[in-house]
Amino acid sequence: MVLSMDRWVGKVAIVTGASSGIGKAIAASLVEQGLIVVGIARRSELVEEHSKQLSGKKGKLHAVKADVTKEEDILKAFEWTSKKLGLVHILINNAGTHKRTTLTEGNTEDWKATLDLNVLGLCIATREAVKVMKANNINGHIIHINSVAGHTVPNVRHLNVYPAAKFAVTALTETLRQELTHLGSKIKVTSVSPGFVESELTTQRKTHTPEVKAMLAQMPILKGEDVADCVVYALSTPEHVQIHELTIKPVGEKV
Repeated sequence: MVLSMDRWVGKVAIVTGASSGIGKAIAASLVEQGLIVVGIARRSELVEEHSKQLSGKKGKLHAVKADVTKEEDILKAFEWTSKKLGLVHILINNAGTHKRTTLTEGNTEDWKATLDLNVLGLCIATREAVKVMKANNINGHIIHINSVAGHTVPNVRHLNVYPAAKFAVTALTETLRQELTHLGSKIKVTSVSPGFVESELTTQRKTHTPEVKAMLAQMPILKGEDVADCVVYALSTPEHVQIHELTIKPVGEKV
C-alpha cells in the first residue's frame, strides 16, 4: 500500500476545535502537507495567531469563529468556506469537551453541553460536509476524533456522560459508513481513538488540584502531534482503502 497526501494538496479541510491541543496539531500537520485549512473555534484569535506562525508553509490556515454547539454557526462556517476558499474535501470533527461532574449529583446543563458538542455538533458538521461532497462528486474524507473511552469505559471518577458521548461517536462512525455505502458513495469515514492526550481537558486544565496535577504528571501521555500523525496516515491511504478505526495509546497506559 502506497501512502501519499498528494491528492489532497491545495484542497480544503475543515478542522473543528482548532484553537488548541489535538485540533491545533492537526491543523498544523495539514498545512504542512499543503492543504487549505479552515480552523473553526470559539477562540478564533488563537487560530489566527497560529496561522501567522505557519506562514511560509506549503498550505495555509484560515480562522473562522464559530461555536460548534450552535447549528447556525456551523452552517455559516461552511457557507463562508465554500464562498471564500472552495469546496470542502476533508472534515476533522475534533471539537469536544468534558465537564468534571458525576451522574449521581451532576448538573444537567453540564451533561447537555457535553452531548451538544461531542455528539450533535459532530453530526451537524458531518451532514453539511457530506452535502457538499455529494453535490460535487467529491470523494472526501470525514474523520471523527473519538477516544478509547468510546469503546471501554475507563474506571476513572467524574466521567459522567463523556464515555456515552464517545460511544455514540463509535456508533455514528459505523452508521455513517453504512449510509454512504448504501448511497454508493466513495466518501471515507474514520474514527481515531486516542488514549490519554496532553490538552486543556487533561494536564493543562486550570481547575486541577495540586494532587491531581501530581498524579497526571506520572501518567504516560500522548501529544497532540501523535494524534495528528494518525490523521495524516488515514488520509494518506489509497482511495480504495478505508481505515475504519484507529486506536492510539501511550506506551504503558493502564486504563
